Amino acid sequence: MIRNWFFPMLAGLVMAGVAWYGTLAAAPYVLMSAAMNKIGSGAAVNSFRFGQMATSDNQPIVRPSPDLAYSSCVFDLSNGPIKIEVQPIPDHYWSVSVFDARTDVAAVRSDRDTGGKPVKLALIRPEQAAPAGFEPIIVPYDTGIVLMRILLKDKSEFPAIDALRRKSVCKKFSA
Repeated sequence: MIRNWFFPMLAGLVMAGVAWYGTLAAAPYVLMSAAMNKIGSGAAVNSFRFGQMATSDNQPIVRPSPDLAYSSCVFDLSNGPIKIEVQPIPDHYWSVSVFDARTDVAAVRSDRDTGGKPVKLALIRPEQAAPAGFEPIIVPYDTGIVLMRILLKDKSEFPAIDALRRKSVCKKFSA
């Protein structure tokens, strides 16, 4: 009797293992693809999208903080390196994070790292070199998201902060 069930049980365990591994391997890509589609809607690839402050009616991401100004850039390295320049926001906490197509964090820079200077990143593939004056950030996949966050002390600051953050760029390096 046990012999009759051995191969079906073995096949079931193998299939369960394949399904488990497939889910673990595929889930990050599926989630990031959905995030890039939602976050990138309304903006060109390789350009920042500067969102409004989050409210109960306007939530560009899941559970946004109402005291953060968000900016995002869906990037694509398939046509060459991408330039990320983020202007410092004086007297405020701010950060810029780079996420790859698998949801892994490739880089994070903040006001605490820069000493009041702009962030100058070159998103590159492993076989590429960063242009002079730019910190190389190696991204193992062609696509991902750059997320910039700025903490506001008061919502009345938003117009001034918005003007400063719009000086930041996400674009392909010129040939």
